[in-house]
Amino acid sequence: MSNELRREDYEEPRCLLCETDPESEQAKVQAIPTGRVIEKLDAFLGKNDYASAERHLLYWLKEAEAGGDRRGQYTVCNELMGLYRKLGRREEALQNAERTLSLAESLGMQNHVTAATAFVNAATVKKAFGLAAEGLPLFEQAKEIYEANLQPTDGRLAGLYNNMALTLAEIGRGKEAKALFEQAYAICMQNEHGQADAAVTLLNLANLTEQQEGLLEGNETILNYLDRALALLDDEALPHDGQYAFVCEKCAPTFGYYGYFTVKE
Repeated sequence: MSNELRREDYEEPRCLLCETDPESEQAKVQAIPTGRVIEKLDAFLGKNDYASAERHLLYWLKEAEAGGDRRGQYTVCNELMGLYRKLGRREEALQNAERTLSLAESLGMQNHVTAATAFVNAATVKKAFGLAAEGLPLFEQAKEIYEANLQPTDGRLAGLYNNMALTLAEIGRGKEAKALFEQAYAICMQNEHGQADAAVTLLNLANLTEQQEGLLEGNETILNYLDRALALLDDEALPHDGQYAFVCEKCAPTFGYYGYFTVKE
């Protein structure tokens, strides 16, 4: 990562009261550099530097607000809800989810793939904070848009199916959840380096099996899913990068829960 000192590293966001005449042509929209914002955010997240990630996003949210850049606000709020979900900050996560959805509507993006991604994120936030049933319609909207606009092997579909299945499982619709997990697994296995995400899906299936059949009755099936997931994570073709580390961190508690203590470590 470059050590270059950029403006957002030292300058306060512009004052909302100091804007130029909103009627002037120049003041209509001053767009923020969303590509660079996301690039730097990824760098912070890659180091688990969540405090810097939050400061970075809040800075650019104020910049987007000051410049009248609703698309920029949409992008930043979308990232903020995911960050706050990861940090367990319920109120901020839900607020940014609602704001993102409102911005998508005001921008006329409801039927676009970009908006569908926000629907998935918002639904995942709702599930994380005990509102799974409220999130399901958002998953259904995203599913309709994705399936109409993406290739059948697109990784975004796998992500949708996995997250939607988790919600369905939580509200007692296990049969539908299993079908979606299996669809997600099939997609992951068709994509380059998709083994890690496929392993996560197998662990989700293991948990669903316990939920439906119980630990004793479902033991053989559960162990099969665990062993297959472990084999995928041990695949030497997988790059051992930040994404791999994230997946391992995500999988470790499940392996430990089922007694795979060495694997967890």
